Amino acid sequence: MSAGEAHRVCPWWLGYLLASPIRKLWQDPAKILSPYVQHGQRVLEPGPGMGFFTLELARLVGPNGRVVAVDLQPKMIDTLKGRATKAGLADRIDARVATKESLAISDLNGTIDFILAFAMVHEMPNAENFFHEAAAAGKNGATLLLVEPRGHVKDAMFEKELKLATNAGFELSVRPAIAHSLTALLQLSKRATN
Repeated sequence: MSAGEAHRVCPWWLGYLLASPIRKLWQDPAKILSPYVQHGQRVLEPGPGMGFFTLELARLVGPNGRVVAVDLQPKMIDTLKGRATKAGLADRIDARVATKESLAISDLNGTIDFILAFAMVHEMPNAENFFHEAAAAGKNGATLLLVEPRGHVKDAMFEKELKLATNAGFELSVRPAIAHSLTALLQLSKRATN
């Protein structure tokens, strides 16, 4: 959770498994995302891997919306771009490579409606910085869906993530049910200035 704790990033080659259509049997992107994402919205997806959720986000925001997908691994971003092109959705997706220190999204400050943090906060070298960057990017009232894999992330660690999100300006709204996951829907309650 801090810069001093060891974190492992999902290897790029595992992205192929995570993007498999078989995964939809227990985590259907359309069912998970459609209650939160609307046509014309701007969405931030840190840690998209090869785009399992990204393509559905792009469908949901429609031609007037935008999905900004940010990953530390260039191979993930390259594959995501290829999948988006094949699906005819590349014009709705801004796929970027982040750094270890930052998502490098200050150009988005105050513009994002929805943030999807799916199974990635536990991989962040500094989760506190992540939540502050996400809060800064969000509009007033923006929502963040925080999802971590149950079993891989323990309840105490998830509660620590929630506290960091709260410190950054998010408030817990509800805890939606997503298979095999610890979840929280949070809403940005104040403008972050950090």
